[in-house]
Amino acid sequence: MSADPLSQLVLATRRSPLALRQAELARAALLDAKNAAPWTSVEILELTTSGDRQRDWSLAEQGGKGLFTRELEEALLEGRAHLAVHSAKDLPTTLPDGLVLAGFLPRADPRDVLVTRSGIITPRIVATGSPRRRAQAQSWWPKVEWRELRGNVETRLKKIAAGEADATFLAAAGLDRLGLTAFPGLTFEPIPVERMVPAAGQGAIALECRAIGAPRFTPLFCAATARAVFLERAVLAALGGGCQNASAVHFTGTVLHVFHESRKEAFTPIPIGREPDVAKLVATVQAWVTSA
Repeated sequence: MSADPLSQLVLATRRSPLALRQAELARAALLDAKNAAPWTSVEILELTTSGDRQRDWSLAEQGGKGLFTRELEEALLEGRAHLAVHSAKDLPTTLPDGLVLAGFLPRADPRDVLVTRSGIITPRIVATGSPRRRAQAQSWWPKVEWRELRGNVETRLKKIAAGEADATFLAAAGLDRLGLTAFPGLTFEPIPVERMVPAAGQGAIALECRAIGAPRFTPLFCAATARAVFLERAVLAALGGGCQNASAVHFTGTVLHVFHESRKEAFTPIPIGREPDVAKLVATVQAWVTSA
């Protein structure tokens, strides 16, 4: 990488089609900001993560903390990249020492989408690797058989269409970014956040960097998305949650939706003021969970 001031910015990303699409969106945003920044080009560094290599690993059973982020973060710490591009919902709530979230692109649709084989009314087999989605949907179909499902977005769609399961869940933002608003043999049904609370950060593209570089990058990104996602991550951390945990937190701008598997309720809505007291909010959510 060139010496400061930067002339070439390097973004680290996974190699999946969705990750590359998100990196391209980040690249475009950073190039649009070049009048306020010193770089003249933005390059993409493609990396394979441990999670990409562990295709047969059940993340729900064995855990997935850092499996899809570690190699990108190593590239930051080693100086091979200036920023790492992530799906915000996949980031652990604790980052490695020396790294911070510089900011986020404007948030896309945060909802989950129920993907069902055409003609299926009540699914018999539902495939998902997400404990959060499974915990919230179990009350819908008490007799359903649950299975693991891995692979990139299009691979998952093909598996459902081929009959490996009757249904699955995917993030609306990922489908939209890939242009997959329809697929042969499948029906898509977006789920309201009141029925299935999204993962903290869902729909947002996060940019991670070394702490020393954050002042350069943070002003270039979406402040409203940062406010929402940092609030969600603070509550999730207090609940002991992560991307492989059944907890869910989503902030709409006026209401915080929370799901925790210890509660019988599908979610709880908490009204939020213009400047929420994060510590008080976290204490409120913790009290709600422990009162179950």
